[in-house]
Amino acid sequence: MPSHDSSEAQTQEPDRRGPSPAPARQVLSDSVYERIKAMIMDHEIIPGARVGIEALSRQLGVSPTPVREALARLESDGLVVKRSLSGYRATELLSRQGLQELFEMRLLLEPRAAALAAENATEAELDLLEGLVEEMRAHPGPTGRYANYRDFAALDQRFHDAIAAASHRLLLADAVERLHSHLHIFRLISVHSTEDPTLVEHERIVRAILRRKADRAAEAMADHLTRSMERQLGQAPKS
Repeated sequence: MPSHDSSEAQTQEPDRRGPSPAPARQVLSDSVYERIKAMIMDHEIIPGARVGIEALSRQLGVSPTPVREALARLESDGLVVKRSLSGYRATELLSRQGLQELFEMRLLLEPRAAALAAENATEAELDLLEGLVEEMRAHPGPTGRYANYRDFAALDQRFHDAIAAASHRLLLADAVERLHSHLHIFRLISVHSTEDPTLVEHERIVRAILRRKADRAAEAMADHLTRSMERQLGQAPKS
């Protein structure tokens, strides 16, 4: 009689289902989101202009559903606003006063976050900050069309959010993240800026945090934000 030793390898029917199919719907949603965001950032959709769901779906060759999903995400980013009875509109560019108020808030919050990060950041959080600076070196700064600096803008926002998270102050980190200022700023200067020292300023902040120098980290962050404000105000409309 044939052996039925339980240790013997058993022949199993191969799994013919294969790998799970790619989440095509999510891929489409992400693609539509990026395409509409690029249109807003490059002013193909003019600031303040109505953003029609049906018109965009025809232009992009997709159904209205991924367009609606993209606009909801862009509303969270602060790049569109939804008004009752009139639908979505692209947000207006920040005025000079708006920029000054934005940086006033950032100067209240982010130097303190940097100081606390120097005191409280874990090794993993320090590694993340160094890694973000390294990644930014590989991407061009805010020049030309959005497609050229999209990764730089995303990394810039991650950098500031990561410092706030490393402060280990949940309310402070949430306040910094909720400002959602970076997309507006890069949107304002992208066509005009030819050189941007953001990376050098970020490196100064990281060095201070790595050395656990809270005062220097706060000073470096305040200096970065002040210089950034001056650069943005140089590009902002005079009126």
